[in-house]
Amino acid sequence: MKLTLNNGHPIEQLGLGVYKVEQADAVKLMREAIDVGYRRIDTAALYGNEAEVGRGIRESGIDRGDVFVTTKIWNDRQGYDESLKAIDESLMRLDLGYVDMLLIHWPSPAQDLYLETWKAFEKVLASGLVRNIGVSNFQPAHLERLIANSEVKPTINQVELHPFFQQAEVRSANAKHQVLTEAWSPLARAGKNDNPILVSVAKDLGKTVSQIIIRWHLQLGNLVIPKTTHRERLVENFDVFNFNLTDEQMKQIASVDEGLRMGPNPDEFG
Repeated sequence: MKLTLNNGHPIEQLGLGVYKVEQADAVKLMREAIDVGYRRIDTAALYGNEAEVGRGIRESGIDRGDVFVTTKIWNDRQGYDESLKAIDESLMRLDLGYVDMLLIHWPSPAQDLYLETWKAFEKVLASGLVRNIGVSNFQPAHLERLIANSEVKPTINQVELHPFFQQAEVRSANAKHQVLTEAWSPLARAGKNDNPILVSVAKDLGKTVSQIIIRWHLQLGNLVIPKTTHRERLVENFDVFNFNLTDEQMKQIASVDEGLRMGPNPDEFG
């Protein structure tokens, strides 16, 4: 399933996140994920595995144009000149010719450098070395300010989002500006898989709780990047296109939201 970015470029709705994937595992994981059918990979400079992700993609034999790779610039590399250097370093580590999506990892409001960083992003976008640019963990106020002071609008905003932290305000602000919402930690780190509502929906459909949650994201219109290092989980998480949640089941899942943020608060972090 593909969605369309606000610049007209297509993007696969379901991808694979590689946060905390060890370098020793990343090369094999890329080959397995591509074999299963994944065509979108989400990494970051912080993850320390860009080189291995790039190597695994190259060794898979897939055509470069058939896989969509996202990376992110970390907080300590914000600012115009520093971001340009960091982008060059990520391009070298990945060694894939170009990056499909580049994100500002966090707004880091205390630094107040994300507008400068975005100018660097706009420059590399024009160069063709980066095909799409976006943001991550931006609150509505951060997003509004960025758009008001930029030539190019972000294509996505990647935020913590799962059934227990549904981010209605952020999703609404993104939609207002035709910015797609992407969910990180989309399965709530599997820490709430015993929730009785999710268990009941999964039982009714003969699916796992993880499959139910991923399907919920897809039907909300989110981009979603569940992470795993196990082939059986790669297969399970990708097997979500042969069923639908009913309107009633979507409402039931909406009812479990408890504002449970598992990661940092973007207003305070960085």
